[in-house]
Amino acid sequence: MVKVFLKHGRDESLRRFHPWVFSGAVAQVQGSPAEGDIVGVYSAEGQFLASGHWQVGSIAVRILSFDADPTAPDFWVNSIARALEVRKAVGLYSPLPHLADDPASGPDRDSDYPAIPLEGAQGVKAERSMSSQTTCFRLVHGEGDGLPGLIIDWYDGVCVMQAHSVGMFRAKMQICEALRTVFGDRLKAVYDKSSGTAPFKAGLDLVDGYLWRAEGFTASEAVVYENGRKFLVNWEEGQKTGFFLDQRDNRALVGKYAAGRRVLNLFCYTGGFSIYALTAGAAQVDSVDSSAKAMSLVERNIALNSASLPGSSPHQPSGDAGPLPQPSAAGPSLLRSRGWLRAGEGTAASASQIAVGSSSGPDRDSDYPAIPLEGAQGVKEENSQKLCSNFCEDAIEFLKKIPEGIYDLMIVDPPAFAKHRGALKNALRAYQRLNAAAIAKVAPGGLVFTFSCSQVVDKITFANTVFSAAAQTGRSVRILDRLCQGADHPVSIYHPEGEYLKGLLLYVE
Repeated sequence: MVKVFLKHGRDESLRRFHPWVFSGAVAQVQGSPAEGDIVGVYSAEGQFLASGHWQVGSIAVRILSFDADPTAPDFWVNSIARALEVRKAVGLYSPLPHLADDPASGPDRDSDYPAIPLEGAQGVKAERSMSSQTTCFRLVHGEGDGLPGLIIDWYDGVCVMQAHSVGMFRAKMQICEALRTVFGDRLKAVYDKSSGTAPFKAGLDLVDGYLWRAEGFTASEAVVYENGRKFLVNWEEGQKTGFFLDQRDNRALVGKYAAGRRVLNLFCYTGGFSIYALTAGAAQVDSVDSSAKAMSLVERNIALNSASLPGSSPHQPSGDAGPLPQPSAAGPSLLRSRGWLRAGEGTAASASQIAVGSSSGPDRDSDYPAIPLEGAQGVKEENSQKLCSNFCEDAIEFLKKIPEGIYDLMIVDPPAFAKHRGALKNALRAYQRLNAAAIAKVAPGGLVFTFSCSQVVDKITFANTVFSAAAQTGRSVRILDRLCQGADHPVSIYHPEGEYLKGLLLYVE
């Protein structure tokens, strides 16, 4: 094994179990490692400290172990098994059959999901935990699971892998075999989606594809459960691995506050927050994203959950993940009918509206005129019913054109504005402008869920940026909650940089 020796006094971070060795800390290298090779790291005095993947760049070594041998035959099996134990501990995985596997006894919509006795395998009594309501989670979260550079997401038996380093990319078949050993018959496929994450300058053959599939498995998408809600995930064509799993707990929190409110979900992607708001009884949910493909998935996800919507008549049978109509070009007319646009404006927008509720119960949509629209089957509905409307356009431009007070709950969840420190200054200005617009437009007594997933924007900097945005509006704003990623995206206490998702729940007077 190649030996990497550190400069005097540059070993303190490794002694505190930080998983990175920066190139500036390296004194000398004994040998000629190729990128991705496993190397040993030693102090200036020659004491062994750790071993990990060698790489080209500012981070010279990503640490895999401070004691175990990463070349040992059982290293990958043991590492993945330890990561799975964490998911079991937080109730996300159980070896018992999922209730979701049996549509007749599928998840209910109880927001607290109390433990309910059920008959498990061989008649053994088990409790219905989150794992019977959730069939998707992050299995391996890089440094948080002691495997820097590796992401693996679990979608009801399909593992989607992303390598962020050459070492992990070169180890992908060993990782695949370890997954087969750990999960056995529960595993349906292993899909490598590293073409957009592995270092492109390393000369790797970056082509996404299946590393292994069970006999007869041909699907490229699947319906998964999250807290009892259904979502269609396409791991081959979707962003990241197919679904943003890190927002699971925050989506549930939106559901807690959404009943009776008029909700705007900006940068909605496949509509996760929208589904939680709708199933919780929101009076109105508008979803906005610039991707037509994403908006199509929003509609399909709404249809999947239509049987769970309060007072709804499903568009099509619950659980049917078949194609639905694409978003229509009705956006500008809807905006004009609400008085948000003048004639001739908004020709680039598109939108679709689906009736998802009944006219019974309290209606907080009194400011909206009755708007006829074409439903999924061409049936005209009035917006005296609870509605969800999907707008395919730029979220920031949409926010600019709406009047104040239309929405009393907003979700602001943009993509990462800064992926490296060189972009930080511009990113903070963008976050400030976006949050100032949301705070200015939300109705009095409204809530704003605002997030940043930029790793280089820490939670203190983000909070200060939102503070500046609030001060710019002159409105009274309270922080009700501080938000972060879910438990399946753990943060090593020795690697605080892993806490990349940060958010605030704001109350705006």
